[in-house]
Amino acid sequence: MNEPAIEGQKLVKRFGKLTAVSDLTFAVKPGEVVGFLGPNGAGKTTTIRMLMGFLRPTSGEGRVLGGSLWHKPALRRRVGYLPGDFRVDPALTGRELFSWFGSLRGNFDRSRVEALAERFHLDPTRRFSELSKGNRQKVGIVQAFMHEPDVLILDEPTSGLDPLLQREFLDLVAEAKERGAAVFFSSHVLPEVSKAADRVAIIRQGQLVALSTVDEMLDRARHHLELRYAAPPPAEVFVGVPGVVSAERSGRDLTITVDGPVGPAMRAASSVDGLLRVSSAGDELEQIFVSLYGRDSG
Repeated sequence: MNEPAIEGQKLVKRFGKLTAVSDLTFAVKPGEVVGFLGPNGAGKTTTIRMLMGFLRPTSGEGRVLGGSLWHKPALRRRVGYLPGDFRVDPALTGRELFSWFGSLRGNFDRSRVEALAERFHLDPTRRFSELSKGNRQKVGIVQAFMHEPDVLILDEPTSGLDPLLQREFLDLVAEAKERGAAVFFSSHVLPEVSKAADRVAIIRQGQLVALSTVDEMLDRARHHLELRYAAPPPAEVFVGVPGVVSAERSGRDLTITVDGPVGPAMRAASSVDGLLRVSSAGDELEQIFVSLYGRDSG
């Protein structure tokens, strides 16, 4: 159980002169969820395709369940995979597709498939050509989770889903983690990643720029706090307070920016009479993400 279920070892992928992935090393343990973040073109899908054995690395190796899926494709039976652009024969119904996948994997529990379809409000009798983007995505999620795989590798899994079904997907991820599956999923939805992932890997221009727990990232983040007072407070109270980068007053409100632990700032804030409310002024995880990309986040 200590061996990684998913790992990249110095993965490199070049397409001619373009280096899509460069020296990428990471690991996902059984029972762990890792979110894979990065804008379009950062190398997320290329990495996932190398892990799945659909692309051969220029150098390095991607391993799943102890082997390369390029050399041992039979291991894919124990993997739940959802590509970023999920496409199947448009004439197939969902039910036919699930039966086909079940015959390939040798593990088809019809009652589980029906239960998953019901959870996602999916009509499995409709043909793929008749489905909206969101319903096609539901089919993709059901086929990835239907056989309770040991590993889940998912590329933008909630694309096209409404917020309630995004929450249902997060419940499925939590259930997979609970039974010991390793989950590696890419996403642009930062709140989704912060709720689901034990760790976050951030990739920029094919290179890993951060890999840590969400809590560790937030502990290092620059925080923005909004303070409401009964009367206009003096902003000068924050001058010289460790970590306070700025303090801006607007009537009875103070917005302070803190780099690092917020304890000293909160002690200074509470030293002023009439503090009524403290709230966060933004999404710190998103700020971390933007700071790691700068202007390259397109």
